[in-house]
Amino acid sequence: MGLSEIRQQIAAACALAGRDPAQVTLIAVSKQQPDDRVTAALDAGQRVFGENYVQEAQRKWPPLRDRFAGVELHLVGPLQSNKARAAVELFDAIHSIDRPSLAQRLARMVQDTGRAPRMFVQVNTGDEPQKAGISPAQADGFIAECLALDLPVIGCMCIPPDNADPTQHFRLLRDIAARNGLPALSMGMSADFQTAIAQGATHIRVGSAIFGARTTG
Repeated sequence: MGLSEIRQQIAAACALAGRDPAQVTLIAVSKQQPDDRVTAALDAGQRVFGENYVQEAQRKWPPLRDRFAGVELHLVGPLQSNKARAAVELFDAIHSIDRPSLAQRLARMVQDTGRAPRMFVQVNTGDEPQKAGISPAQADGFIAECLALDLPVIGCMCIPPDNADPTQHFRLLRDIAARNGLPALSMGMSADFQTAIAQGATHIRVGSAIFGARTTG
């Protein structure tokens, strides 16, 4: 599909929802994409990128940041506690805070490094046992715990179950964020970002629709 078409679809979805496209941040998810595809997106003016793996981002992005000014990196995949320091040092936003032990580790790393990436609490809206994220029933308490640790939590993130209507999951996430006073909603991917925009997404995570199929695993 390509970056320009995605931008056009975002604008159209915002128009239908009566929203300003400036309210929606497109995160180009570049995990396991060849460097030439990432560079092409940078040349086209894209500056917000998502990665799933800390080690891949450590390899890929320092040289690209030397070449391209204004790059913003978001960690959109699960975060292991032993990678917390590296994530805080490298990323501008972390979308996958999903357990107390990780929140406590991140709070220590923020204090140690003096860096405070914007953070999202990942909610497992479908209560799927194989998927990361805090249960919706525990989300309010967990958000309060994160805020008590002085973590800069600005919103919530979800990945709806496969083959489910995402609308109800986006609405659930929106309600959780709203009642906790969090303004940001990270929801919507290549297949459902237009639905997410209609439900108030502020950040959408689009990979294959921009870059094409990944060339590895």
